[in-house]
Amino acid sequence: MSILGTVKEVFQASNQATTTDESKGAYWCHDCQERVRDVDVKGESTPDCPSCGESMEFERSTGTAGCAC
Repeated sequence: MSILGTVKEVFQASNQATTTDESKGAYWCHDCQERVRDVDVKGESTPDCPSCGESMEFERSTGTAGCAC
């Protein structure tokens, strides 16, 4: 197999792994480095960190340089 064929397969595999679940970002605990995607949060309120219990901060918007996936 040529290197070009291998690169093509890698890109095809990465495209199949992309989620389409309408995520807009993620909640983040800076102290614990915990991350919870917004689509995994129940309800409308900001979740508490599962590790320390502090309120998490919404960030990593898909419209910025960070990834929300």
